[in-house]
Amino acid sequence: MLQKLFGFDPSVHNIKTEILAGVTTFLTMVYILALSPNVLSAAGMDKGALFTTTAVASILATFFMAVYAKLPFALAPGVGLNAFFAYTVCLTMGYSWQFALTAVLIEGIIFIILTITNVREQIVNAIPMTLKYAISAGIGLFIAFIGLQNAGIIVDNPATLVTLGDITHGPALLGLVGLLITSVLLVLKIRGALLVGIVLTTLVGIPLGVTHLDSIVGLPPSIEPIFFKFEFENILTRDMVVVVFTLLFVDIFDTIGTLVGVSNRAGMIDKNGRIPHLKKAFLVDAVGTTAGAMLGTSTVTTFVESASGVAEGGRTGLTSFTTAVCFAISLFLAPFFLAVPGAATAPVLVLVGLMMMSQIQKIDFGDYAESIPAFICIIMMPLAYSISEGIALGAISFVLLHLLTGKYKRVSVATWILAIAFMVKYLTM
Repeated sequence: MLQKLFGFDPSVHNIKTEILAGVTTFLTMVYILALSPNVLSAAGMDKGALFTTTAVASILATFFMAVYAKLPFALAPGVGLNAFFAYTVCLTMGYSWQFALTAVLIEGIIFIILTITNVREQIVNAIPMTLKYAISAGIGLFIAFIGLQNAGIIVDNPATLVTLGDITHGPALLGLVGLLITSVLLVLKIRGALLVGIVLTTLVGIPLGVTHLDSIVGLPPSIEPIFFKFEFENILTRDMVVVVFTLLFVDIFDTIGTLVGVSNRAGMIDKNGRIPHLKKAFLVDAVGTTAGAMLGTSTVTTFVESASGVAEGGRTGLTSFTTAVCFAISLFLAPFFLAVPGAATAPVLVLVGLMMMSQIQKIDFGDYAESIPAFICIIMMPLAYSISEGIALGAISFVLLHLLTGKYKRVSVATWILAIAFMVKYLTM
């Protein structure tokens, strides 16, 4: 039954490992249940309804990933995309949140069409293998950076953009203690080290005054205020086209980057650079976005935090099914799950970032035509705070370097098309 439902092979996979991996993934991304409602409510949406919708959209999309694509990846409303939804479309451009939801719905439908016609799969195959290795390493730096920010170890600075936070107390101190605890568990090869690290760090946070547990059980609010609320009269406007295109671009390449990077870490990419069940994973992403818009939330996308579950050994749909179950439980135990502070999950993101950096060894640094674009891809992900921008700049530099040094025959036609599309995107921004 497990093999048929989740692609679980008892001769290769372990049930306990898959479940631990699913719980770990959930704990590293549970912050979305608090973050997404906070961001989207700035656009005037009901905060309570947003909490329920965020959880339900995550449950449906992640469950679909488990039983259809049979991959260990979890989905939820995207962090950067919900900020674009609220702060750019609604607060800056002045449109209603119903307009923004309509744009998300259109994006999801276009995604379904692009997936069925294999366009998204062809985009992945157009990315050179060197850049695929770079994507994995870049995401490693990116999620480590996110973890350091979540704990307050790295903070913003008007003069230098970023700087070291106050690490002598509070969340930053807890984050460093958690990093030490989890690192020791990994070195000692303790089973479920990442999950155990999160639990122990959360407990340490109680005497430090960082972990606050006031209650455990609570009923989820109704989603009626935001369910199926669309504004179709503005579909043909120029601004709608711009918003839909932006959502498409970011979601396509964030998802591609996550799938390529995490699959690399899991050793799931074959020698030809292909990912198993990739088309199914894309379809899950597209359907999740469409369903999410109907439920009343921003673009649903594959979460890079899935790498934490993969690092724990998750390899099948049983991992993502476990994550979906955890999201379902969280609907009624929200106060408990939301009590896990960002500083407790930050160490896991940092250490998973380390694990994903291992792919950098496969890059030929002696061939500058390959290594320079790879380095640009890697460094731009955390600095631009975007997986998609890292991929775009890496692809453009890859093509230009090969063209200007006479190595253009090493560049496939598909890679040329991809790079030109990125250039057009920047020129028309």
